[in-house]
Amino acid sequence: MPADTAAPSPSSPATTPAMPEQPARDGLAARARAAAGRWEALLVGLIAVTMVFGTGLSSEFLTADSFTTGSLDFSEVALMALALALVIIAAEIDLSVASVLALSSALMASLWNSGLPLELIMPICLVAGALCGAFNGLLVTRLGLPSLAVTIGTLALFRGLAYVIIGDESVTDFPGTWTDRAFGNAAGTFIPNTMVLFAILAVGFGVALHATPFGRSIFAIGANEEAAYFSGLRVKRVKLILFVLSGTVAALAGIVISLRNSTAAANVGQGFELTAITAVLLGGVSIFGGRGTIAGVILALLLLGGIQKALLLSESISSYWVQIVTGLLLVGSVLGPNIARRVREARRRSSAHHPEEGQKS
Repeated sequence: MPADTAAPSPSSPATTPAMPEQPARDGLAARARAAAGRWEALLVGLIAVTMVFGTGLSSEFLTADSFTTGSLDFSEVALMALALALVIIAAEIDLSVASVLALSSALMASLWNSGLPLELIMPICLVAGALCGAFNGLLVTRLGLPSLAVTIGTLALFRGLAYVIIGDESVTDFPGTWTDRAFGNAAGTFIPNTMVLFAILAVGFGVALHATPFGRSIFAIGANEEAAYFSGLRVKRVKLILFVLSGTVAALAGIVISLRNSTAAANVGQGFELTAITAVLLGGVSIFGGRGTIAGVILALLLLGGIQKALLLSESISSYWVQIVTGLLLVGSVLGPNIARRVREARRRSSAHHPEEGQKS
């Protein structure tokens, strides 16, 4: 029998079973490093810092009442951010969402004054929001206009229509059964009903984006629209659907804010589009499309909501800092990933030019 096939001696140490343990440990360590290096992990860390910072500013920050009021104040932005995330992943943008919210609120007020029941008014408002989104989508997909220019125009158009419908008036006599639902909490808990609605939509959008062929087509279009088209994807149809979804959810947010505040008017939601876009980009969605997660957007919403609540509770910090911090986070959410990408590309080029150094490391 050759020497290399001889059976091992009974007295020899059994070292072979332990050999696979090292690759397994290395794999776990690599996965742990990858998880720690994800954008979501950074957001979790920032949320923890915000909790400490908020507690230092006010003893009321980490209370059930603070969570309830903070969630209510941020619920409409949270709703709009979900649909907006899909639009941006597809490498488009919708700046008209807050104006669609206002148009929905104004339409709701006008129809209520006309004597229609809310059970009929709310579906009409949702259809109006869908039509606004379809208008944006058709201009982008059929006429080939850039979504940035289109939605800047419809931002003013839809807000103007809201003022045409209701003027400077406001309606405050909605039925208490509906306003109580919008302002109340779920099953006696400290969780607002609006957050339950957000959670349901978040699960739906998350599944659609990350676990369906439609979601994969959104990523493909955002990464390379031309390649997606030649691979057989209905690029224009997918984008049109996304704009319709964005308009519909914005109209839903208009209904929610009208009932939650017991006031429907044309001036509601001003500046909400900036906060929603900040949440989406801060959540790790690439402004260039092709990358992002619903989980990251949710974490970004928690972070923004926590920062806003902490600043509002502070007696020593002006409320204007909310806008300043939002603007800084918007710039940082765009600048940070770009810097990280350039660093990775520089390292990759360095490794390609000096392969021996990569092998040594």
